[in-house]
Amino acid sequence: MPAATDERREGAVPPLLEVDGVATGYGRVEVLHDVDIAVPAGTVTAVLGPNGAGKTTLLRAISGVLPAWRGRVRLDGRRVDGLTPYQVARRGVTTIPEGRGIFPALTVSENLDIGSRAASGADAAWRSERRDEVLAMFPRLAERARQQAGTLSGGEQQMLSLSRAFLAEPRLLLVDELSTGLAPLIVEELFGRLAELKAAGLTIVLVEQYLTYALDLADICYVLSKGRVVFVGEPGEIQDSGVLTGAYLGA
Repeated sequence: MPAATDERREGAVPPLLEVDGVATGYGRVEVLHDVDIAVPAGTVTAVLGPNGAGKTTLLRAISGVLPAWRGRVRLDGRRVDGLTPYQVARRGVTTIPEGRGIFPALTVSENLDIGSRAASGADAAWRSERRDEVLAMFPRLAERARQQAGTLSGGEQQMLSLSRAFLAEPRLLLVDELSTGLAPLIVEELFGRLAELKAAGLTIVLVEQYLTYALDLADICYVLSKGRVVFVGEPGEIQDSGVLTGAYLGA
């Protein structure tokens, strides 16, 4: 694996998230093999690779859904591997999972309320202000406030999922395949909102197959292939290297 980013990883911006030598999987099958990732605070880190490369498994290890069989996961220098998903979430890690992260039987308004209650130490005035910001970002959600979330279109459900994550006031946002099954115009809108969150200083780890948007948004990219990191670099470097072609073709 190229060492082109060693200096960046040790630069002025300290890592908010560190994944050191993490291995994990399902049952007896190891999917991740000693993966190292460093995510500087206030940046977007894209995790790329073909289906089955271990991208979602990596997010699950970070969020505590899967235990680390080997290695460590640190948030702000403190280990979070071994904690429950609830405990990891209380430390400021929020996940937008693949396939929509909403409560389908609840209304849009109720989903937003749950999101705002996840923010530690927030009072009613703050929650109301943040909710207004969300509805300004996604006016369609305001129009459908009393509608059951499960009856929304796929794009509207992802808007709601992103809104709930925003209201939780995360320190680290894990985003898994935000674009899955959505029309290009909706994908463009959602990535525009992610760009606004990045500009506001939020740290994001992005798993995404829509490479154009992922590379435009990312500060640093990791490519996984068969559960291992095969490349680390900035978007321009990764495009010039040809590694994406090799990874996605299984080379």
